Amino acid sequence: MLAKLAAQQPPGTEIAVLADDPAAAVDIPAWCRMRDHTFVSTEGDRHTVRL
Repeated sequence: MLAKLAAQQPPGTEIAVLADDPAAAVDIPAWCRMRDHTFVSTEGDRHTVRL
């Protein structure tokens, strides 16, 4: 779902992902590295990505 949303947004857009899966804290930063996006932060269940 994140990849699909990201593909529709211009560079510089920030996306907040709400995830209750503990693996998201590892998976989302890894996804950012693979896609050359910037992982901004994690605050509780909220993970922020900059495209």
